[in-house]
Amino acid sequence: MHSRRTVLTTAAAVAAACAAGAAPAHAEGTGIGHRSAPAPAPSAAVRSRLRRLISRMTPEEKVGQLFVMRIYGESATDPAAADVAANQKEIGVDNAVELIAKYHVGGIIYFGWAHNTREPHQIAELSNGIQRAGAAQRVPVPLLISTDQEHGIVARVGAPATLFPGAMALGAGGSRDDARTAARIAGEELYAMGIRQDYAPDADVNVNAANPVIGVRSFGADPQAVARMVAAEVKGYQGAGVASCAKHFPGHGDTDTDSHVGLPYIHHTAQEWERLDAPPFRAAIAAGIDSIMTAHIVVPAFDASEDPATLSRPILTGILRERLGYDGVVVTDSLGMEGVRVKYGDARVPVLALKAGVDQLLNPPDLGVAHGAVLKALADGELAWSDIETKLLRILMLKERRGLFTDPYTTHQEVDRVVGTRGHLATADRIADRTTTLLRNDGGVLPLSRRRERRVLVVGADAASPSGTGGPPTGVLADTLTGLGFTATALPTGMTPTQALIDQAVAALGERDAVVVATYNVTATSRQRTLVEALLATGKPVVQLAVRNPYDIAQLGGVKAALVSYSWTDVELRAAARVIAGRREPDGRLPVPVMRADAPATALYPIGHGLTY
Repeated sequence: MHSRRTVLTTAAAVAAACAAGAAPAHAEGTGIGHRSAPAPAPSAAVRSRLRRLISRMTPEEKVGQLFVMRIYGESATDPAAADVAANQKEIGVDNAVELIAKYHVGGIIYFGWAHNTREPHQIAELSNGIQRAGAAQRVPVPLLISTDQEHGIVARVGAPATLFPGAMALGAGGSRDDARTAARIAGEELYAMGIRQDYAPDADVNVNAANPVIGVRSFGADPQAVARMVAAEVKGYQGAGVASCAKHFPGHGDTDTDSHVGLPYIHHTAQEWERLDAPPFRAAIAAGIDSIMTAHIVVPAFDASEDPATLSRPILTGILRERLGYDGVVVTDSLGMEGVRVKYGDARVPVLALKAGVDQLLNPPDLGVAHGAVLKALADGELAWSDIETKLLRILMLKERRGLFTDPYTTHQEVDRVVGTRGHLATADRIADRTTTLLRNDGGVLPLSRRRERRVLVVGADAASPSGTGGPPTGVLADTLTGLGFTATALPTGMTPTQALIDQAVAALGERDAVVVATYNVTATSRQRTLVEALLATGKPVVQLAVRNPYDIAQLGGVKAALVSYSWTDVELRAAARVIAGRREPDGRLPVPVMRADAPATALYPIGHGLTY
């Protein structure tokens, strides 16, 4: 057992990690080839054809193309009665076909909670139905179908599609080849289901351990390491024919407010932003990123009006367009989030976003109000038609690059050939095996021995898994350990275990040789601490596994064996179980520092820390 890196001070840790570069690459073949070349830039002839297409559109059709909207239901034509009711209540239509006919939207975003992503064949049929509706318009235009498939804790499409470790786990693995391979396979599978845009990767640099909305969605806290991983994923997704989207500009990594429910402030100076936040976005642009998503955050250093970045012309035009030289599609984060709604009404937000430099308006809470407000602003002269047509040309060129004008459809055969294949699943497991991080192993508690600790209890937080991604975590860990020769039993105790559950866990451990406890964002007052302390008091070996943010160990001083999986999804939990059982080395290294709970300015474990057996 040895430390992968010497202990460094907090400030030096980031600098040292930057200088050291990424961990050794682990290339994996994917068996993918037919869309591996980058899409060429549209020719002058293509631009001319798209301009002629725009000239045929009515004002309503042009404005509709700027919107990307949600729709409820598994089918474009015949959703379930409850989905029809939801569509009528929120949008005033029955289904996707009516949405496209009424508002001429340029894109549709899929969500699990909207019942769009039950299984791959259904997704493909929904996508085909949407594209048929686009082709049936007076001016036929294909739709850009998108979703948030970051992997890890944010995944809208679940099994049997292949699910990969999330960004921070990949950051712990440190391999750009792994990041590129994961994105390429994920892109191939999305493409096969008719999804041509993925709102990934997350380009935020998570330098705030209290960040409630980014955290493990980020590759880490080292700007240069994050930039390398972002560029790798951009090339992977777009090499597979799917538009990539770096988010959330100008950088959401240093906030303690969730923009879904409030308006965060980022207090970085211009110099700090250039050093901490800008590198991943610069790398994405250099890699040819198709789209960039805005953040509903205030950055006073860049805009004294304190408008959120989504509505800020100094940020979106002054910095993103002019300083960084980006000329691709700019899409808002969801306009239903509170962060963009707290200052202006829903009728002003889309107009201000377009004036700021946005091209696509994502998921407004009331599409009728938003669509009408943009038309009114054009009629009043607040918005210029020439500017709207420039935005529309960008959107249509993106659709052209992604093949939507020539081949917008998919087939069941393509789904069966590509989605969730044995080779893809095996590659996901191999990548996950390089991500689990061992933070502490005092006294050589790990790996567990099938002779000494054959009977294993698994307790802890059974966090709700992303749509269709498996779980529950304690069950996955127990099943995997049993398959590796242990006799493992799951006893979920939750994130706020009662005293009765804690007592039950202690009693159950009395009949077993060791316990694995899955922890989830432990705080100083968390009942999870009480559970861990009660288990430690038994004297039995206790293995703590952080299944989300890696900071839990700072609150659990008595633990002798501590690991991080960076997510509670099956692929990462199986990899952690293989490490616990000694079947794989814990190769991951911390991509963020873990600070001491009693001295927050001091690193308990720096970037790059990780033990091996």
